[in-house]
Amino acid sequence: MSDGKLVGIVLVSHSAEVAASVAELAKSLAGGDTAVPVAPAGGTAGGGVGTSAELISAAAAAVDRGVGVAVLTDLGSAVLTVKALLAEGDELPDGARLVDAPFLEGAVAAVVTAATGADLDSVEAAAGEAYSYRKA
Repeated sequence: MSDGKLVGIVLVSHSAEVAASVAELAKSLAGGDTAVPVAPAGGTAGGGVGTSAELISAAAAAVDRGVGVAVLTDLGSAVLTVKALLAEGDELPDGARLVDAPFLEGAVAAVVTAATGADLDSVEAAAGEAYSYRKA
């Protein structure tokens, strides 16, 4: 951990409700009172279904503590929008990273791992490992 600061987590979904619910669930499963900065960025600025670059940028700025921001997405345009923001270079905080992970399971793993004070590489690895979670 760097100076007691925790990696920030941004959850990007096409739905504001889905992003907020996944954020709430992940924080709850991480102990509920976790200090991990988590922000949902769901839907469009007008409240519709879709993806908003402005909401993603604002969420990333809100959770940035200077030690990295893990951005998890649901699908399609959410992924493309985050990739475009990263390519622009000045729309997301330094150290922001698109994490290849399943949305729900990856979010839980990311928040739980970040709560331990892990660095961004460890948070990304934990979220990515969620692909191997077997349910049957």
